[in-house]
Amino acid sequence: MTVGVFILSLLAAMAIGMPIAYALLVCGVALMGFLAATSGLVTFDSQILAQRFVDGADNFPLLAVPFFLLAGEFMNAGGLSRRIVNLAMAWVGHFRGGLGYVTVIAAVIMASLSGSAVADTAALAALLIPMMRAAGYNVGRASGLIASGGIIAPVIPPSIGLIIFGVAGNVSITKLFLAGIVPGLLMGLAIGMTWWWLAKRENILPAPRLALPERLRITAEGGFALALPVVIIGGMKFGVFTPTEAAVVAAVYSFVVGMFIYRELKWSALYQLTLTAGKTTAVVMFLVAAAMVSAWLITVANIPTEVANLMEPFMGNKILLMLVMMVLIVVVGTALDFTPTVLILTPVLMPVVLKAGIDPVYFGIMFIMNNAIGLITPPVGTVLNVVCGVAKISMDDAFKGVLPFLIAQLAVLFLLVLFPAIVTVPLQWWMR
Repeated sequence: MTVGVFILSLLAAMAIGMPIAYALLVCGVALMGFLAATSGLVTFDSQILAQRFVDGADNFPLLAVPFFLLAGEFMNAGGLSRRIVNLAMAWVGHFRGGLGYVTVIAAVIMASLSGSAVADTAALAALLIPMMRAAGYNVGRASGLIASGGIIAPVIPPSIGLIIFGVAGNVSITKLFLAGIVPGLLMGLAIGMTWWWLAKRENILPAPRLALPERLRITAEGGFALALPVVIIGGMKFGVFTPTEAAVVAAVYSFVVGMFIYRELKWSALYQLTLTAGKTTAVVMFLVAAAMVSAWLITVANIPTEVANLMEPFMGNKILLMLVMMVLIVVVGTALDFTPTVLILTPVLMPVVLKAGIDPVYFGIMFIMNNAIGLITPPVGTVLNVVCGVAKISMDDAFKGVLPFLIAQLAVLFLLVLFPAIVTVPLQWWMR
């Protein structure tokens, strides 16, 4: 009955058009009222709700969110993103379907800089779609490639999604960051191989091959942008700074490079860039705070135990249990956006994961990867909507274009379900 109250109150609030954050608060109020009336586990008290709401946002690791968002704004405005695309273009642009390979390489590199799927996709789409349209590429397919490349950002560190999961699930963010490297690269490899297979059918003339001195010059120019992921990952591996401190390093580094080295970041733009990052941070933090109210009541109501009992037939087989949970997350991810899905399902599924003896870091990577894939699945498909807006194409055309790459990403997810060591073994090496 408690599970029914939780689901029905959340769905009813969403059905009348209420924003997700407010829907989560309504869900918390409904749960508290139901528990107070039936079980006496809690008393209905608005002060407790307010206190839990404040405590939900009062978390040190969440300070990484505004700084990584600010770093992403500085990178796009300061010319770092454009130079990454230029660098990839210099080395692989002359191959058949070269702009597609440029997209994949640039997506992986930019994912290691900002951690935001929407920001990376918007930047890549703005830079590459006009070039691909002018070169004669199928715009729907090009848009699908860019969208599928953009969703690598929540998996490869630094990832805002991994930070939110780490806070909600009480899992080490440093371990999550390091564990996401190999799966993120596999996602890039999968869409790169899919593009290779599709590009064989394209009758597009490749770009001219640049001379080696010119390619080296472009590489040197983009060196400062390439150095940032090395600094962040190396700093965390050797204990120089925490993920939260890494976010500050990323923001300061991108500001200095954009302002004083590339000189494309203007003082006059700082206010608007900071304001944009601040608005996005406010949305994320409000969602997190509201979700923590529901998470506390979910624990009090013992909903995780009820869910664990439902999944009891699968508890003896970790692979089968993971497969069931991944299917559940895929279904939910088609209807909910990335952050709400993470915040709603984490407190429900984590006790099941721990009871089954599944590594919580491994589950976190799989969970975030699955939610990232949800960003390119209709009807919500936030990243797919971003690409549609930039390319000025319909959602139907974009989905047809993204479908082969979506299948490739799901294949990677299934591979990691069957072989968890692909995630856990590299993590053990990173943690030495």
